[in-house]
Amino acid sequence: MHVYTPPSTAKTIPVIDLKGSFSELLEDRKAVAWEVHKAARDTGFFYIKNHGVSTDVMDGQLDVARQFFALSQSEKLQIDARNSECMRGYEAMAIQVLDDGSQPDLKEGFMAGRDLGPGHPYVVNKVPYHGPNQWLADKKWLRHSTERYIETMRALGTHLAGILALSLDLPEAYFGKGCDEPMVTTRLLHYPPQMGVGEGNQLGAGAHTDWGLLTILMQDDVGGLEVQNADGDWVNAPPIPDTFVINLGDMVPVLTNGLYHSNMHRVFNRSPEKHRYSVPTFFDLDYFYRIKAVPTLKSAENSVEVTVGEHIANMYRKTYALESRALATVQ
Repeated sequence: MHVYTPPSTAKTIPVIDLKGSFSELLEDRKAVAWEVHKAARDTGFFYIKNHGVSTDVMDGQLDVARQFFALSQSEKLQIDARNSECMRGYEAMAIQVLDDGSQPDLKEGFMAGRDLGPGHPYVVNKVPYHGPNQWLADKKWLRHSTERYIETMRALGTHLAGILALSLDLPEAYFGKGCDEPMVTTRLLHYPPQMGVGEGNQLGAGAHTDWGLLTILMQDDVGGLEVQNADGDWVNAPPIPDTFVINLGDMVPVLTNGLYHSNMHRVFNRSPEKHRYSVPTFFDLDYFYRIKAVPTLKSAENSVEVTVGEHIANMYRKTYALESRALATVQ
């Protein structure tokens, strides 16, 4: 006799092969979407392989992160994000608090997005988070590699939005209008080693959910990412070569009336000697796109509706322990 015990949620994070999602056959694409559907209802996290991004592009951007953070502090502060009207540039160590009540996160970063020209309507109209990046004039490698990477992530994010739509029994192009002018933000991140949890529960990145639609994370071989599953247990997300870690942001539960999860995650670099580098890209729909439950999951009780821009602005205000012109521009 096998005595019944209640099933538990996943203790590992699934690896989804995207190869079929590039097929001309709709049934192949739907098969991949079904795997996303299952992962999204459990952890809200999954790895992707055969995603179409070359190893050279991935390794090259991680090398850029290592090179950038090896620069002197005075060089990095020349492009301080606090001097940017659209929150682009260098983020000094421990200026963000992702876990409210904990000490600031033990990490530094560099943020860049789609570099829209001065004549673009969103720049002309001063739409928050749209505008020029900050670059170091004598470090051409930083701009060249990062701009290429952002465009690569824009293409991958648009593809994943189509898979997400299919997973919800929607047309692949359901999010198409939101992908015409997506908000694509890439961050380079550096986590120094930690001998243990810092005073005041200080981690590399405190427990949090991501704010937007999709996060496409590339991590090095050091590890440290931990994910909370639907049972509330913490699960390691170890590095797997040639994969990205995908997680769903807070806009997805709104879109899916709570069917899909945006789960807590954190970073703790336990390595006593190694520095951890990662490159997350946040792929969000158009700033003015209204987030609400999709037709296949809409209910009379679900009346939550907010624009992408309104939501992102609220989260910036909440998590950054700094005053910046970027935040001051958000109404």
